[in-house]
Amino acid sequence: GPEEVLLAGALWVTERANPFFLLQRRRGHGKGGGLTGLLVGTLDVVLDSSARVAPYRILHQTQDSQVYWAVACGSSRKEITKHWEWLENNLLQTLSIFDNEEDITTFVKGKIHGIIAEENKNEQPQSEEDPGKFKEAELKMRKQFGMPEVEKLVNYYSCSYWKGRVPRQGWLYLTVNHLCFYSFLLGKEVTLVIQWVDVTQLEKNATLLFPECIKVSTRDSELYFSMFLNINETFKLMEQLANIAMRQLLDNESFLQDKSLPKPRRPLKNISALKRDLDARAKNECYRATFRLPKDECLDGHTDCTLWTPFNKMHIPGQMFVSNNYICFASRAEEACHLIIPLREVTIVEKADSSSVLPSPLSISTKSKMTFFFANLKDRDFLVQRISDFLQRTPSKKPCGIDREWKWNVADPSSEEVPELPSNSPLAVSPTSALGHRPVNFCAGQVPTASQGLLKLFRRNSEELSGPKGAKEKMKEESWNIHFFEYGRGMCMYRTAKTRELVQKGIPENLRGELWLLFSGAWNEMVTHPGYYADLVEKSMGRYNLATEEIERDLHRSMPEHPAFQNELGIAALRRVLTAYAFRNPTIGYCQAMNIVTSVLLLYCNEEEAFWLLVALCERMLPDYYNTRVVGALVDQGIFEELTREYLPQLSEKMQDLGVISTISLSWFLTLFLSVMPFESAVVIVDCFFYEGIKFILQVSLAILDANMDKLLQCCDEGEAMTILGRYLDNVVNRQSVSPPIPHLHALLTSGDDPPLEIDIFELIKTSYEKFGNLKADDIEQMRFKQRLKVIQSLEDTAKKSVVRAVSGDIGFSMEELEELYVVFKSPLLWRHNLPC
Repeated sequence: GPEEVLLAGALWVTERANPFFLLQRRRGHGKGGGLTGLLVGTLDVVLDSSARVAPYRILHQTQDSQVYWAVACGSSRKEITKHWEWLENNLLQTLSIFDNEEDITTFVKGKIHGIIAEENKNEQPQSEEDPGKFKEAELKMRKQFGMPEVEKLVNYYSCSYWKGRVPRQGWLYLTVNHLCFYSFLLGKEVTLVIQWVDVTQLEKNATLLFPECIKVSTRDSELYFSMFLNINETFKLMEQLANIAMRQLLDNESFLQDKSLPKPRRPLKNISALKRDLDARAKNECYRATFRLPKDECLDGHTDCTLWTPFNKMHIPGQMFVSNNYICFASRAEEACHLIIPLREVTIVEKADSSSVLPSPLSISTKSKMTFFFANLKDRDFLVQRISDFLQRTPSKKPCGIDREWKWNVADPSSEEVPELPSNSPLAVSPTSALGHRPVNFCAGQVPTASQGLLKLFRRNSEELSGPKGAKEKMKEESWNIHFFEYGRGMCMYRTAKTRELVQKGIPENLRGELWLLFSGAWNEMVTHPGYYADLVEKSMGRYNLATEEIERDLHRSMPEHPAFQNELGIAALRRVLTAYAFRNPTIGYCQAMNIVTSVLLLYCNEEEAFWLLVALCERMLPDYYNTRVVGALVDQGIFEELTREYLPQLSEKMQDLGVISTISLSWFLTLFLSVMPFESAVVIVDCFFYEGIKFILQVSLAILDANMDKLLQCCDEGEAMTILGRYLDNVVNRQSVSPPIPHLHALLTSGDDPPLEIDIFELIKTSYEKFGNLKADDIEQMRFKQRLKVIQSLEDTAKKSVVRAVSGDIGFSMEELEELYVVFKSPLLWRHNLPC
């Protein structure tokens, strides 16, 4: 800790000073110093005191005291300057608040002690006793705050809590269910205990009064914590714990510790198993979201490397990620290249000879005759061993014709109505057989199964196919065929800026189902669960519950204008897919808007493919959208409002006054514009969504508001604004569509003397990228966390008011007392349910 120094000037030269600190250099080090410097330097060398005395130090001083305290030392000017800058940035403003010099010294000494203790805690354990420090802190936490033994400490940090304008130096304890703080300074004690489920907002910011700090808001108070040694690590952990609490409020999903984490190769810092678990969860979630992988995929590790890209003959720097079923690559440049290699496709993993030009190369070959070359791999032997271990565990299934040749020729013998598809059709597959190799007749004796996209079965003879639009469609198909030749086809395709450029121009109808499956990641889940959909359909057939009643009610409201859903074949396929999903995921069951999205999926995919696309939508790409409270859509609505304030500040205030955003965004987001835009235009939005995710829906929504800004600013009420937006969306056209226009029953707001102005969907998409294309997926996820706290706490408040109103009456309690009773009864239930297992 800080050491007392009586003579600050002896053998030292002061180089910097402020009212509270001195930065000194020992004489004999650096330039100058004269005879005295030479003497001191000689003594240090002769007596070997240089091994014990650092050449630089920082002293704490107060104006009237003769005693100094050494608070930092350094072996180089760079090191001591870093310490000096930290003190200036984090302590100077705080110390100026104190009136008493003794209080200043006590605070500084307490702060330095806290930093040293935290540094010691994070040192790598060199003996079996070191991990005991964490257990000691956990015992202290339980005793100090009266926590039961089942409450687990995740981590603890030295920091200051601001009580008014006075900082209280102490320790912050983060447990699974609580945020706790304790300080004892100059006879004054501060104890704080906050449940994570009560947190309404977490912010990391800096103000004039508070240096870089973390603000924790509840319904009743705002708390500020600052002077962390590593504020980013602390804030990230607080976000994770608050997120777990929100998830528990949302669907009663308690925290389960992952017992199957891989053992680290090197000794870890002295962190708890829970902290390690949470760090792994965060990395896994980011990995799965980046590459659209199944929810149970766990990242094993990642390493820097280069990838040889044959399409431009370059070695692209990036990172390789290895998990139990996939090898993935992401370039450092965001759009340069993404790659996903399922281990089920790998045939050869081979170490090539190293050279000065290409050190530590590794080649990976797949069943589709593609070979990928990685180089500059650190610890290549260990990496190859890990991949080999995972390959041995990979089930040896015969896949259903993937990658380069997506051609299936499986006919459903039960259906005489289904025409035979040409051999080059990318989606000529029965939803029952290609995966499990067992034909299943879902509705024997009733309605034949839709063994391909319904659009192929119900496409009316269109003159467009032989006209200019047909020629344009063929050009698009040819562009994609060239792309497949250069970049590969199927899951192992190189995904680059060129891929996105083709998606923005609209996916050809014959390739739409295939590419939706690829870009969404639904293909991975489908091929690894052969026969799953057929089993679900079989088990759910003839069973009835609330979800099936709602499905039946909405079946004939799902694209009734399309001929595919004006007959029993399309309706029965839609019924089977929605019912199967309701039985797969009873937490969601069925939600309105799922029928509209699923009906569009069935136009381009067979039943099984549509089912897995629906799984990808509900469980990964639009999380929490389709539950009874549409929480996910409300969260993204909050993000939309935030982005409107940032990008369209003029319009934001007006929209808030009119209350329009909350009205429009739910229908836009829940149905991916399918319910508010002509079908042939909205399906291009869906193309981009499956490639880009929610980022694209937000940016195109901003582009729509921007295009209508002048008119919206002149609006007097919500109805007028809704009419303007409805008329605009109703006239977004796709002049390249080869399908005959489908009667559009969405907005029907085109009446008037003047003919409506048509908006080209591809121009709208281009504008959205030009003006709002800088949105980042990582930033959106961060905003989702912030909005999720607000939305779920708001829903909790609404639920509390509903319960209180329901029981109020002649029971002798006021509304305020009933609300307090609600909290008293609910807290123990949440506590018991959220104990770590």
